[in-house]
Amino acid sequence: MYRRKKKHESEEVTYWLSYSDMMAALLLVFVLIISFTMLQAKKQYEDKEKELQDQRTQLEEQQKVMESQQEQLDKVIGVRADLATALRQEFEGSDLKVSVDPATGAITLDSSILFDVDRYDIKQSGQEFLQDFLPRYVGVLLKPEFKDYISEIIIEGHTDTNGDYMHNLELSQQRALSVARLCVMDNSTVLGADELEEVRPILTANGRSYSDPVYNEEGSVDMAASRRVEFKFRLTDEEMIDEMMKILSDG
Repeated sequence: MYRRKKKHESEEVTYWLSYSDMMAALLLVFVLIISFTMLQAKKQYEDKEKELQDQRTQLEEQQKVMESQQEQLDKVIGVRADLATALRQEFEGSDLKVSVDPATGAITLDSSILFDVDRYDIKQSGQEFLQDFLPRYVGVLLKPEFKDYISEIIIEGHTDTNGDYMHNLELSQQRALSVARLCVMDNSTVLGADELEEVRPILTANGRSYSDPVYNEEGSVDMAASRRVEFKFRLTDEEMIDEMMKILSDG
């Protein structure tokens, strides 16, 4: 009788010990799960914070780039506007009938001033005109406040839309070259030695055929106005800004 009771008590103690061990194991598993979950949540939070910080850094860098680009754009626009004003003031009141585009500073000359019909050799009256015009034009571009910004001086020849494209292309190119030659040839008396040294590396002459005609108010081609020679200039950093504006417009 005593032995049975002892055995029964022993079985109960073993049962409760097993139950306690199981609960302790479950509690340990539960703690491990919670700890793992908290670690995962902390890692996700840290990863998200890093991602947000990276995004903030990228936004700050983009803001700095945009501010720099805007500063460059403002500078170029300001220099071009000042140059256009200086050119307009140079030719105002002169005997030369020169029109300066207030936005671009481009100057357009009627080709009849320089050339006979379908010819590219400069006539005498045209040479006299250029002898007066070119030193004054180049003199403005090479002023100390402007010359460091000038990256290119462009002489463009244009024709009307009559005739063959290739013939007009050759004619417009030869006319632009004739004007450039008068300006910078070795025995030129138009510019001084110092001016020649600065102008030659940046002067280009282009023929445009009839690819850019001038239209009148009725929308038809103005033949007389289309036959012209244009003087243009490009500014330092303009190529980069043009590319930047293209990227922004595509976006």
